[in-house]
Amino acid sequence: MNYFVYILYSHNFKRTYTGQTDNLDNRLTLHNSRKVQSTKHYIPWILIHSESFPSRAEAMNRGNWFKSSAGKKKIAEILKKFYEAEGNGLSVSSQ
Repeated sequence: MNYFVYILYSHNFKRTYTGQTDNLDNRLTLHNSRKVQSTKHYIPWILIHSESFPSRAEAMNRGNWFKSSAGKKKIAEILKKFYEAEGNGLSVSSQ
């Protein structure tokens, strides 16, 4: 079984959220269905990044890294690349 670290972005609220799961599609649906307490006020969420790991422990370690200072800088880079790929320009900030 694979586990994923994922980064979501709420364009309306200029917020990011990092989490981990073993079912990425289902988890995104839960976030956008207001069934996740910490994200329900900021829908809609879009998936801007995910990484796959063979164990939950590895996914959790990577998720914790994304919450560090270096990880937040990486999220800002990912977000910038996402906007460049979408052709939307960049006017965002990481939370």
